[in-house]
Amino acid sequence: MNENLIKRNALLAQVVIKGLASRNMTGYYAQDKAAALAQALALIPEGSAVTMGGAMSAHEIGLVDALKAGNYNFIDRDAWADKRAAMLAAYDADVFLSSVNAMTDDGVLVNIDGNANRVSAIAQGPKKVLFIVGMNKVCPDLDSAMKRARNTAAPANAQRFGLSTPCAKTGKCFDCKSMDTICCQFLITRFSRHTDRIHLILVGEDLGF
Repeated sequence: MNENLIKRNALLAQVVIKGLASRNMTGYYAQDKAAALAQALALIPEGSAVTMGGAMSAHEIGLVDALKAGNYNFIDRDAWADKRAAMLAAYDADVFLSSVNAMTDDGVLVNIDGNANRVSAIAQGPKKVLFIVGMNKVCPDLDSAMKRARNTAAPANAQRFGLSTPCAKTGKCFDCKSMDTICCQFLITRFSRHTDRIHLILVGEDLGF
């Protein structure tokens, strides 16, 4: 990565971390994937029940593989025959892993969902929520964060799932009402009333969509 971009990411991350702190959320900065993995594992005690909402970023830093191989109770919904039961188990987990579709540089998190299992767990349930977020997802304000979530993250995810939505075919949001839409629920997290519940690791690389 370009030296100037590395410096920019590190400086901007401190602004974001300060914004998160003002919202009763805790932020960390990891320069690369290896540092992000070490920080994430430091935040997850061994023996914890851990699950996730399909966060590509957690896979990309190697966290999912590390949890499966380590002394953790990793609730892998892909391995459960009863997917609904796996999703419901997330609400009582010690740690829920996620990323964001976008966020503002003053700490507001934006997520959109189709089934709502991810956004509902972020809002309520698991004892701790740990976000892994590439600096590519940081936006200057809520309007640009919403646009990123709808026009970058949503089309890419719709394509990943092989869905038949206008955005999957064009790469642009059409505010559709397709039965395949993954933009059913929007969650804006601007404050956490529960101290020490929401933790977010900013990674100085591009991660996820």
